Amino acid sequence: MYLPIIIFAGIGFIAAVILGIAAKVFYVEEDPKIKGVLNLLPGANCGGCGYAGCSACAEAMVNGEAQANACVVGQTEVANDVAGYLGMEVMDAEPQIATPECSGGIRSIKKFNYQGFDDCRAAILFYQGAISCENGCLGLGTCVKACKFNAITMGDDDLPHFDPARCVGCGECTRACPKGIIDLISEKSKILQWNKYTECLAPCRQKCPAQIDISRYIRFIKAGKYKEAFLTIKEHNPLPLTCGRVCPEPCNLACRRTINDEPVGINYLKRFVADYEMNSGERYYIPVASPPGPHTAVPRSGPAVLSAAYYLKRLGHDVTIYEKQPEMGGMLRYGIPEYRLPKNILDWDIQGIIDLGITVRTNVEIGKDFTIEFLRAAGFDAIFLAIGAWSEHALGIEGCEVEGVTSGITFLEQYHLEEKKENLKVGEKVFVVGGGNTAMDAARSALRLGAKEVRVIYRRSRDEMPANPIEIVDAEEEGIIFNYLNSPNRIISENGKVTGLEVTKMELGEPDPSGRRRPVPVEGSEEIIPGDMIIQAIGQFPDITFMEKDETLKLLQLTRWKTVEGSEETLQTDVPYIFTGGDCFTGPGLAVEAIASGRFAARSIHYYVMEGEIPPVKDRQREMISESIYESLAGVKKMQRVEHGASVPLEDRLGTFKEVEATITEEEAMYEANRCLDCGIYCYNREVVEKEEQEAKK
Repeated sequence: MYLPIIIFAGIGFIAAVILGIAAKVFYVEEDPKIKGVLNLLPGANCGGCGYAGCSACAEAMVNGEAQANACVVGQTEVANDVAGYLGMEVMDAEPQIATPECSGGIRSIKKFNYQGFDDCRAAILFYQGAISCENGCLGLGTCVKACKFNAITMGDDDLPHFDPARCVGCGECTRACPKGIIDLISEKSKILQWNKYTECLAPCRQKCPAQIDISRYIRFIKAGKYKEAFLTIKEHNPLPLTCGRVCPEPCNLACRRTINDEPVGINYLKRFVADYEMNSGERYYIPVASPPGPHTAVPRSGPAVLSAAYYLKRLGHDVTIYEKQPEMGGMLRYGIPEYRLPKNILDWDIQGIIDLGITVRTNVEIGKDFTIEFLRAAGFDAIFLAIGAWSEHALGIEGCEVEGVTSGITFLEQYHLEEKKENLKVGEKVFVVGGGNTAMDAARSALRLGAKEVRVIYRRSRDEMPANPIEIVDAEEEGIIFNYLNSPNRIISENGKVTGLEVTKMELGEPDPSGRRRPVPVEGSEEIIPGDMIIQAIGQFPDITFMEKDETLKLLQLTRWKTVEGSEETLQTDVPYIFTGGDCFTGPGLAVEAIASGRFAARSIHYYVMEGEIPPVKDRQREMISESIYESLAGVKKMQRVEHGASVPLEDRLGTFKEVEATITEEEAMYEANRCLDCGIYCYNREVVEKEEQEAKK
């Protein structure tokens, strides 16, 4: 009986001796610093820091291999505690939030039905999953299971819903998603991101020059989340009030409702939420990266410059705007009449940009008051040259030099400049030659300034007019006369003043290089129309005379259209630290195109000054994605589009520059938002989804 006890006691004694020797031989003293840091970490072991658990992260911090803010869960508070403990400097890290790129994959046509999978990773191995959409969410909730912080839940729509308040940016969901449609997104990455063919892009978003996530902000409007809708727009457009009034909605051309219905009033909705923020009396917070940063100078202050300044500041740059006029806004202020864009509206947009901390110098002109060499000597790392297109083509016909002949830009600018406004004279019978937006603005302004008759002379038909269709309609309603298929021959004058215009009737022939049918004169159709003022509005180009006064700017290459030469991929010029954009790069275009150009320039400038090279946008979306183009829509119920309202009745418009168009009401905005089909590439909201799916099963 005692023998087994003695044997087991002996074994225990021998084991204790061996363990004691091993402890001496293999003893590793625990670093108290690592233990101290570990006690400060939250202990989530999520892996978001890039290390295998909190212990490994703590060791990396102590060894100087990781920053004090490496823990994504603890964020700023933990980072400060760790930095204080280790005597390290806290480096600001912008928080990243998990964001899905798809909100509708489950709506796509099903290829088959199989009930054996409950994990997206398993389903993807079986013919890439059950839905036809390459970019769509499979809806099996693998990301929900992967999230350790309950930031993702499955909704009634069988799609994962992300709670940004609970997300710590650990990245577990992005690693778990087999389709790669969840990304960790920061405010900075939103600015630097550019549309790619591999993303789930609704057709309207593909067509929008500013690449606004239109479906997303309309989704917020449907939910009554107007603030979130506004901030979604501001991610890619810093002038939402302005664009809500002057943008011709190129996005509408791609709206799927146009297939068998009217397009969604996208601009009405943008204007509604922008007005909502302004009327709320408070500005919604816009995050800005911490200074100090590199310095960027931007001469002038048109939409491209304002956009570039806005995004550069948000990326952490110090930005100074140099404007030659008394006030900022460029052509938005001095070229667009108040009945379309009231100046208090423009001021609100601009002030929201300046309030981010941008320095502004007005009444100073590049090439006159300062040079590029001056800016470089003052410490500026980069210069964004977006000077607009302020010069206009002349008619080039007999009589252009007489009194009473002016250009559209000069006419509109003179009205908006207080020191020149007093000398502005408008004739009784005014000709406006041209068919673009400047021509419409000049014609409607002349009518409001007292002209008894305004006649637009355009050498093509109404269908070829490049002006916004709504501007043409409004001009017609206001009584402006349109002489289509008429071309000016010569200006008639007496005693050096305009008395009339000789025109020739035209007919449309074969298409020219622009794709429009070329106007051909009708022999013997000349006619003289009486009038006493002619406004030329037949095309614009950049005023580059100031470049001749600057030795550095002389190095820049110009195109045959007198625009500044630059890289299509980066907007960088031959002088590496000078970037270009807007109308002086592309020629006259839309305000929203200039805004997009400004953000793209900000991206390039940021990479140039921070990293020394500018990475190209891989797989950059330029043309419409072919899979997103539908010829027919199934199961979509027709809904009449909201009609834009007039704030000033037609009979009261003349003699006043009050804003003509009104913002839609909240009720109208909710109705119009519900017309949106919430499209992806392969999917859209349908009324008879169940029926189609039943047919697919057969």
